Amino acid sequence: MLELLTEKFSESLSKLRKARKLSDKLINDTLREIRLALLEADVDYQVTKNFLKRVRERALSKEIKKDLSPADQVISIVYEELVNVLGGEKADLNKGTVLFVGLQGTGKTTTIAKLANYLKKKGNSVAVSSTDVRRPAAMLQLERLAQKIGVPYYSFEEGLSAEEIAKRAVKRAKEDKVDYLLLDTAGRLHIDEDLMEELRRIKEIAQPSEVLYVADAMQGQSALETAKTFHEILGLTGVVLTKMDGDARGGVALSVKESIGVPVKFVGVGEKVEDLEPFYPDRIAQRILGLGDIQSLAEKAQEVIPEEKAQHLSAKVMAGDFDLEDLREMIRMIRNMGPLDKLLAMIPGIGAQIKNIKVDEKQFKKIEAIINSMTPEERRNPRIINMSRKKRIAKGSGTTVSDVNKVLKRYEEMRKIMRKLKGMAGLPFGGRMPFRI
Repeated sequence: MLELLTEKFSESLSKLRKARKLSDKLINDTLREIRLALLEADVDYQVTKNFLKRVRERALSKEIKKDLSPADQVISIVYEELVNVLGGEKADLNKGTVLFVGLQGTGKTTTIAKLANYLKKKGNSVAVSSTDVRRPAAMLQLERLAQKIGVPYYSFEEGLSAEEIAKRAVKRAKEDKVDYLLLDTAGRLHIDEDLMEELRRIKEIAQPSEVLYVADAMQGQSALETAKTFHEILGLTGVVLTKMDGDARGGVALSVKESIGVPVKFVGVGEKVEDLEPFYPDRIAQRILGLGDIQSLAEKAQEVIPEEKAQHLSAKVMAGDFDLEDLREMIRMIRNMGPLDKLLAMIPGIGAQIKNIKVDEKQFKKIEAIINSMTPEERRNPRIINMSRKKRIAKGSGTTVSDVNKVLKRYEEMRKIMRKLKGMAGLPFGGRMPFRI
């Protein structure tokens, strides 16, 4: 996500850090490179112009903080203005009926399922329904997705109008006292009067707390222009961007708030029902500047790793009592957090280099297969693994003796590092992990 911007910004700002003295020329040259990066990423021209104007005015002023170098001061200004352009603070989703609108093919129906899954995990009661009477397949798709994630789908008899379905769905949601009713609507391949008139009537009937426009991030400025039209007619309260994982540019994300006046609330980052993230302007700005996203990484860890298990494993590692069963557990935890390339992109300093890093997740599977082929005794005490045992383990895991030797070698290297940490004089926190995983 946003790889191009991250790469270009990192290159431009690295020149500032290397400079011994900050000059007007250096600032202007840096901003010129940032301008090209923003336009290449398909950020709206006027948004780009206003952003650079604000950065230039602040950077060329005499208000330099004493605790920052001049170069870091400029970088700090760029970060603050990026956060502002992205929307400032995270925009929460108001409870009630959430009306989804947008053109056909943008992923509106799957986005509703993803949001329902996200809200359910947060402890909310959720129901979904569809008013797309022109495409019965869309209704069936949403119903099946709802069954998959375990939320109610409100279906009604055939022959009802979209407006009548909306009326009945809202009434039932109130009777069931659900926190959120996610209401799908029909889309078109283009904007037409019939579509917009139907959406106006549905909005008047449903009285939604939110009207979310679902946009395909890969469509660039055309998605922005369409969103403006929907906003003028319906009064949008937010935008959901889909396919952000497949769009290296991501200029729409930086253009929505300033161009339309409504915030981006969620972004789709994959095809799975779990691949939906809240939109945090500060975290996105950090990613663009190559500062990583430690907050999101920690939240992902907390979602898939039980607190007690994490602390138990941490204690074993720091106590030097770390065996191959623990290594297997660590591998499973990491794999459950999601694709490795996405996790690496959240680590400070890695984002700009991610395209140069080849992530082979098959290696994790191979290591786990090798450990699984061992007996419980071998996993707890690898020193007893001789050549005959290695041959048996290799055969059972579909690998080679050389592969088994590499796993054992890496395990021993990890143990040595842990023993060194344990034996270091003055190690704080009494040998415990100084943080919660």
